[in-house]
Amino acid sequence: MSASPPPVPVPRYGAGALADLPPSVLAGLGVPGTRNVLALPRLPRACVLIIDGLGWELLRAHPEDAPFLASLPGGPLTAGFPATTVASLGSLATGLPPGGHGLLGVQVAIPGAGRLLNCLRWKDPDIDPETFQPAPTVYQKAAADGVNVSYVALGFYRNTGLSIATARGATYRPAEDMGELVGRTRQALREGDRSFVTVYHADLDATGHRYGSGSADWRFQLRFVDLLAERIASVLPPGTGLYITADHGMVDPTERVDFDEVPELQAGVAMLGGDARCRYVYAREGAAGDVLATWRELLGDRAWVYSRADAVAEGWFGPVEPDMLARIGDVIAVPYADMAIIASRLEPFASLMTGMHGSLVPAEQLVPLLRVARE
Repeated sequence: MSASPPPVPVPRYGAGALADLPPSVLAGLGVPGTRNVLALPRLPRACVLIIDGLGWELLRAHPEDAPFLASLPGGPLTAGFPATTVASLGSLATGLPPGGHGLLGVQVAIPGAGRLLNCLRWKDPDIDPETFQPAPTVYQKAAADGVNVSYVALGFYRNTGLSIATARGATYRPAEDMGELVGRTRQALREGDRSFVTVYHADLDATGHRYGSGSADWRFQLRFVDLLAERIASVLPPGTGLYITADHGMVDPTERVDFDEVPELQAGVAMLGGDARCRYVYAREGAAGDVLATWRELLGDRAWVYSRADAVAEGWFGPVEPDMLARIGDVIAVPYADMAIIASRLEPFASLMTGMHGSLVPAEQLVPLLRVARE
């Protein structure tokens, strides 16, 4: 290890993070007991459009491919740590930082079970989503106050573990293409005296994973996303606030460190979780100190390598509920350089991705909050 790592940019929980958007939306809808951190307008209808993978820095770099989005007022929020879909959807669902809702990454330890839960696929039938993510959702809170609440997304996601964990309390409205996304959103926003609609679209992120966020394919997909946002804005009924955001940004790391090919990284490790830009390293009993020292020695000039206790103390996850602690690795390795920590045998598909995310660097952390108000 030859250089000291840069300071860690901790997410702005409570002062401009993604978790601050949901309570601000509820406050704008007049739901009592909610704090309007982001100073959103008081309107009877709200629509949150989540464009998976639309980082703030990427959007600013390509205004010609997203002229409508680039024209809107707004600024960046910090996604939260890790900068992944799972953690961010949890925060958008609950208004809590990841340490509060417990969806702390793509793959996290099931405490006491000796195995990992993939929170995206959620194929473990023994793990109840409503228990694993126990916090009430903002959709439940809004519905309890008489707001008509809808969630518009692919039918494929309906009744999955992640959707149960993050969308419960909302009426799920399946939409299989962009036209249906607009149509279902238009319909849902017009129901009742107050309405709250969340729209989720994943294609930009999928394109970035396959081809990279620096690819022509990604930029072409961004043009479709821009049109989607413009079409949704065109069908807003009077009295609606549209808030366009994302769950994370993306980078295309060129250096790959392969856990499965470096015996030193494997020493003392019981399980490897997280993903390539945010690794949770679960140590064998008594080995956590040695694992931390080894990972720091090998990767500390390209990654923040912290113990769980130090990362929690510095506020990476926001306040962490005590029963969530064991889900986090004993050691956390977060690349800040142009590097990914892959596992070619453990995770063959994910290791082949071009675009990745999860880290604390601005390219992955910063997401837009763009606003359209139809008075």
